Amino acid sequence: MEGTDKLAVEIAGRPLLAWTLAALTAAPEVARIVVVTAADRRAEIAAAPWLPPAVIEVVPGGGRRQESVREGFAAFDRHDPDETGVVLVHDAARPLVTPELVSAVALAAARHGAAIPIVPVAETLKRIDGDLVGATVERAGLGAAQTPQGARRDVLRDAYRRFPADGPDTFTDEAALLEACSIAVHVVPGDPGNLKVTRPLDLRRAAAVLAGVRATRTGIGHDSHPFGPGSPLRLGGVEIVGAPALAGHSDGDVVLHAIADALLGATALGDLGRLFPADERTPRGVASGRLVAEVRHRVEEAGWRPAAVDLTVIAARPRLGAYLRPMRDAIAALLGLDPAAVSVKASSGNLDGPEGAGRSITALVVATVEAAR
Repeated sequence: MEGTDKLAVEIAGRPLLAWTLAALTAAPEVARIVVVTAADRRAEIAAAPWLPPAVIEVVPGGGRRQESVREGFAAFDRHDPDETGVVLVHDAARPLVTPELVSAVALAAARHGAAIPIVPVAETLKRIDGDLVGATVERAGLGAAQTPQGARRDVLRDAYRRFPADGPDTFTDEAALLEACSIAVHVVPGDPGNLKVTRPLDLRRAAAVLAGVRATRTGIGHDSHPFGPGSPLRLGGVEIVGAPALAGHSDGDVVLHAIADALLGATALGDLGRLFPADERTPRGVASGRLVAEVRHRVEEAGWRPAAVDLTVIAARPRLGAYLRPMRDAIAALLGLDPAAVSVKASSGNLDGPEGAGRSITALVVATVEAAR
């Protein structure tokens, strides 16, 4: 890389490592991540604002790949000694990995014990002797290994017992270690687009893809509150005078609560109840706009930003037609969006359930976030 730290190079406002981590967390099977890095970068990466919540530890690596992977494996043991789970090892220099490939490797490893993605070799291979072609290599049955490479934790642990990571043998990847132990490694189809940034030209290719395609994620939010004593009603950041208030620890704004939950879900940051529990830790009657503002702040700290909101309010009372546009504008202002990116709809509930009977109001939200540049 001609002296360039490829993982720190910014692409569309984010370091390459941040893109790789975001790609991994988009796969539903990925629950926890350990980042293994050089000792002198550990503190810097651990404090990075773009580090996703799934990262549970940043640890220094070793002199060889196998020693670095063993340090990451040990970190998982400190947090969760479960022997039945699957561990994936992924090159941080592969930011274009798809969630589909990550899922395929994880599921195959869980089923077979170990799995790696392979791309068939398309080019004719030559063995080189100095500056001359020595021979043509038969490519039938050959494939290029990619990452992530996966194994059940008990399988990988057994391999480390037989070939300690700090021993004399060197393995270029986890599959080679498992092969040395006569452990079968299942093959899943790799992805030709799963580029590994190795040379400056690779970095330019990855940047062209990442700058042109901004990552997005989607979350779903739901909240429902019964009517309570007092007034006015607060809904979607709008005060509706003359309508009864909704019961709740906060101001009861089910619309803003559902929006906050959808944003938290899209970014895997938990849920509103855990962030603001309905007890003395959250001021009674707090304005829901304050809660949404805090959620937006956390979403942006994680490297995302709101992109669009689709909202449906289910309520037999009050009639909401005159309030839909003000709600749209209030929500857009809270999230820093163009009002055109916010859709607000209402349904009477068709006399069905507590909403249709006029006893409560429910809000359903689909929110989309995009990677911040």
